[in-house]
Amino acid sequence: MGAIYILWLRQLKRYYRSRARIIGSLGQPLLFLLALGYGFGPIFEKAGQGSYVQFLAPGIIAMSIIFTALFSGIEIIWDKQFGFLKETLVAPVSRMKIMIGRTLGGATVAVLQGVIVLFIALLVGFRPISWLLVPVSLMVMVLIALLFAALGTAIASKLEDMQGFQLIMNFIIMPIFFLSGALFPLKQMPDTLLFIAKLDPLSYGVDGLHYLLTGQGALGLHFDFIVLAIVVGVLLFIGSWLFSKIEI
Repeated sequence: MGAIYILWLRQLKRYYRSRARIIGSLGQPLLFLLALGYGFGPIFEKAGQGSYVQFLAPGIIAMSIIFTALFSGIEIIWDKQFGFLKETLVAPVSRMKIMIGRTLGGATVAVLQGVIVLFIALLVGFRPISWLLVPVSLMVMVLIALLFAALGTAIASKLEDMQGFQLIMNFIIMPIFFLSGALFPLKQMPDTLLFIAKLDPLSYGVDGLHYLLTGQGALGLHFDFIVLAIVVGVLLFIGSWLFSKIEI
């Protein structure tokens, strides 16, 4: 446990040394909240769906988490190129512990990023249906962060250059995000798209946040937790296996 804690703490220190990175990662969520929230707000209200900012905020919180969690995998490639990863791997610590420590660090940073976006959403007009459910929503954020941090680690374990990682991440992120119900209600989707959305793990995270923060959802809160927990377990296993295969 000591090794996992040290690696987790190292990830936090590395991320929050860069103020520019923190501020830069908040730009896109803020743009989505303001441009889409207020731009499409009148259309959403005319359709009888209420405030679009109220609907949009949980999805944007999830978006900020997955971007931060997935791109934490870049640090593995960076460490490969500069030899830092070799120093870590030759330490008398199992690779599974190293992978878990890195994943927990990336997930913690992603959750903190999601909390910051939640506060920004409050400033632009979002209001949770119940403040008592906000701490429970943090559990959903943690599961989302763990899922995508593990995915980022798994992919980075098989790549050697950052350009390839960024291309793959962009190829993965955009379909996952747009098909998750973050920008439009799942209940209004055609059956074909709804079927595809149910294959998207982020759909269950966004749906869980919608249930807890706005009182609206389509898939079932308990089902959301079960699916997220299973996918997190599977990806942690796959990520640990791929990380153990890295050659030094």
